[in-house]
Amino acid sequence: MNQDIIEGKWKQMRGEAKAWWGKLTDDDLDRAAGKFEVLAGLLQEKYGYSREKAANEIDKRVTEFEEGLKNKTQPAAVK
Repeated sequence: MNQDIIEGKWKQMRGEAKAWWGKLTDDDLDRAAGKFEVLAGLLQEKYGYSREKAANEIDKRVTEFEEGLKNKTQPAAVK
């Protein structure tokens, strides 16, 4: 579940989150601290997202982040 991923990998994701959601300040990201509900609330507040849109946005970004990590850790194919 993406909520668990956010909490477990927040330190890694924090820099990406700043790039994804530029309206969030460092204080906002510190306050979120990997907590899905807090992050969703901040996106609602800063971007005017509905609760559902905020949750979908977080899920999308976390999935992309996880895929990016998987691609970086897989060895290159041998020809």
